Amino acid sequence: MARDVTDLTPVASRDELVAWFEAGCKAPGEFLIGTEHEKIPFYLSDFAPVPYEGRRPQGGIRALLEGMQDKTGWAPINDGEALIGLFDEAGGGAISLEPGGQFELSGAPLENIHQTRAELDAHLKIANEAAVQNGIGFLSLGMSPVWTLDQTPVMPKSRYKIMTAYMPKVGTRGLDMMYRTCTVQVNLDFASETDMVKKLRVSVALQPLATALFANSPFTQGQLNGRLSERSEIWRDTDNNRAGMLPFAFEQGMGFERYVDYALQVPMYFVKRGDTYHDVAGADFRALLDGKLPQLPGERATLSDWANHLSTIFPEVRLKRFLEMRGADAGSPAHMTALSALFVGLLYDTTSLDAAWDVVKGWSANERQALRDAVPVQGLGAQIAGRSLQEIGHEVLAIARAGLAKRARHDAQGNDETHHLDILDVRIASGKLAAQELIKNFRGAWAGSVEPVFSTCRI
Repeated sequence: MARDVTDLTPVASRDELVAWFEAGCKAPGEFLIGTEHEKIPFYLSDFAPVPYEGRRPQGGIRALLEGMQDKTGWAPINDGEALIGLFDEAGGGAISLEPGGQFELSGAPLENIHQTRAELDAHLKIANEAAVQNGIGFLSLGMSPVWTLDQTPVMPKSRYKIMTAYMPKVGTRGLDMMYRTCTVQVNLDFASETDMVKKLRVSVALQPLATALFANSPFTQGQLNGRLSERSEIWRDTDNNRAGMLPFAFEQGMGFERYVDYALQVPMYFVKRGDTYHDVAGADFRALLDGKLPQLPGERATLSDWANHLSTIFPEVRLKRFLEMRGADAGSPAHMTALSALFVGLLYDTTSLDAAWDVVKGWSANERQALRDAVPVQGLGAQIAGRSLQEIGHEVLAIARAGLAKRARHDAQGNDETHHLDILDVRIASGKLAAQELIKNFRGAWAGSVEPVFSTCRI
């Protein structure tokens, strides 16, 4: 989660909320790519979790942020007296903390996948320089592999205190999601309401494929958990009022208005005024629109309230003023870049978008949901409409590759963006996922110990 939005423009009607989405439409020539990824800090000496204030003589998360601030010159993001993130005032991105100390880069809006990879490499270089000075490394998996919830650090962010109290009321896995999972996502633009709807439908339907291709969380508390993506499984019972496969998005009449109505039905977590987060968990945003929120009588909604509320909705694909693909576990730099390449190839070329829609348009809501439910365990073996995800993946990757080739965005060596899909072609051809490789190692060379993962998956 990046830093909260600050826009005090009053908003008083549903129509204004719809207009906020409409203002996100861009000309195709202005489409950009934003990639976000999380990673888990750990102490190199004993693979222990890293608390905010650290442990003597080693620094903690705060020292890590301070070290990165020194190296980047980025401005601080504070919550009270706590340094909780950094941002580039020139628009180059932001660094934020997830509840359990997961370290997130919200990348800058970029023009091509080559820039995405360069940004990632530059960030990891600086982050690791700051980390090693404090005896810290970074682990890139979909879920922390060893620590219990009680052992996991808690970051001093006010919004997370509110969420931590609320999550157990609405599902069984919310705290696991907050404190123990890691993801990578790509954020992509749309040209119009019609374009948004088509992209949303294609990307929701194909999120289970992304979950399978990037599955990388087979360990919980030092043991195999029986799944390829425990992170994805956790989302099945986190808070089903604000997560899932958005079946309404495939219904006639889908558009910005319909998504506004959905978002208005999702209970709120907080209202931020100045530096204070007011706990309104479970409240109705419509009451804030009307100035009738019981916890803040007379207080009316602003655009920042709306943007922050949307950031607390967690479907497989999230609509803001762009679309966020949310189905993948964190993984290696090649995997993280490949996620962006996959969906840019599918969504940013109209021929490829039409071809991808042809793949998924016949699937029913029940079939899509069954696929999503099966994929954390079955991976590429999960089936829909009589076809496995491995078979579908062959077709989808070919479509994405064609879309990237047509974009013809070349790096300094003359390579187009298609080579960023190579690692996914290997996954599809072999049927072997990162999680399956880890499971094989655990049962074989690692002799039932998960500790080697801290070197194998160090990023």
